[in-house]
Amino acid sequence: MADLPHPLNSGFMVRSDRIASLRRRWEGWSLNSRDALLYALAALFAAGTWWTSTDLAQWRWGQMATLPYAVAALVSLVGRGWTGTRRLALALAVLGALVVPLLVEVLWRVHSPYGGFAQPEVMVLERAALALFHGHTPYVAYWAHGHLVNPVAHGAPYESFFPYFPLMAIFGLPAVLVHSVTGWGDARLAITAFSLVLTFLGARLMSRDENVRVRVLQYGVALPTGALFAVTGGDDLPILALSVLAVALAHRHRSTSAGVVVGLAAAMKFTAWPLALVIIAVARDREGRHSGNKVATSAALVVAASVVPALFANPTTFFANVVAFPLGLSHVNSPAASPLPGHLLAVWSPTLGHLLVGASFLAVAVSAPLFARRRWPLSLRDALVMVALGTLVMILTASATRSGYLIYPLSMGVWAWAVGSARRDVPVEDLLTV
Repeated sequence: MADLPHPLNSGFMVRSDRIASLRRRWEGWSLNSRDALLYALAALFAAGTWWTSTDLAQWRWGQMATLPYAVAALVSLVGRGWTGTRRLALALAVLGALVVPLLVEVLWRVHSPYGGFAQPEVMVLERAALALFHGHTPYVAYWAHGHLVNPVAHGAPYESFFPYFPLMAIFGLPAVLVHSVTGWGDARLAITAFSLVLTFLGARLMSRDENVRVRVLQYGVALPTGALFAVTGGDDLPILALSVLAVALAHRHRSTSAGVVVGLAAAMKFTAWPLALVIIAVARDREGRHSGNKVATSAALVVAASVVPALFANPTTFFANVVAFPLGLSHVNSPAASPLPGHLLAVWSPTLGHLLVGASFLAVAVSAPLFARRRWPLSLRDALVMVALGTLVMILTASATRSGYLIYPLSMGVWAWAVGSARRDVPVEDLLTV
């Protein structure tokens, strides 16, 4: 008698077949049809933000971005026979969901006496730049003897902290130079200009393939994963822009350049460190030899040059701002408290919430080496998948984190697909061609 299949194996095979079927169906669609679906989903997301968000900046973005996304979806469907449709739809999405809403919200911030047209981190960056410009440290607030020392006047307690490394303050510099924190001095303009240029360079360097380039640009600047954060003031956008450029350089075996770029990201925010470690682990030169030492050396020099002076100037306040506040150890509630599983559990039981964070960290720390060992030598694509999954687990289980941080694992997933799809025959000089 033939062996009967095990019920669990049968169920797994059915699910695998369904996934494979969905994948074949997706791959059977034209690129324009896929674009249309992405823009339609973006329009639904923008509409949902418009109807449900209690944040004024996000609410206004949703109101302005819904129609442009819908138009981009319609153009993608109608123009399926035209070779320029994808670029046109991308341009419409960037213009309608990023550029116009950003300029409108910046102008509203100028003329609104009540504010609310920018996330708190925008003002935090501008104050930090002002402090550095006058030779002071941006790290002044800390908790001592039951009260907050050096709070910002007329601001929420959490606005007194600068939870970044000093280099992040560069985006507030225009406000200092024009002597205004509104109008052309708004930090969002510097963040967006910087991010657009670097994301474009990263996409061009990653591949000659039009599909790869368009996908990277879509997720980086056109879809809500980029546009929403640019308009409202997300400080993660420049980190992601530097990261995609670093990934592209590592993919092209330019280890020293990749180290400098990822070092700049790591010198701005802790969220870039996992990617920096991954690039160090998998970097290869053109002969296929491991070149992580070049990445590590160049990245470490950049980080040390910008971080060490601030650390030694006042270690106590530096730790209070960069480490204690983001981890929820500063006795000041952070606005990063999205209704993700870890936060909900921490609200119900703080003890269980802390245990979940510890267990998740341990699980990621154990799983990552096992994953790498099975696939060693680890490709850049597999490494990106690994860090994306690990980051996703930590974000979902953290007791205090933002839903917006989900753009990190999503972006790394897109980059993993991009480097897996891209050919390695693109010279750096290709960046200079249109």
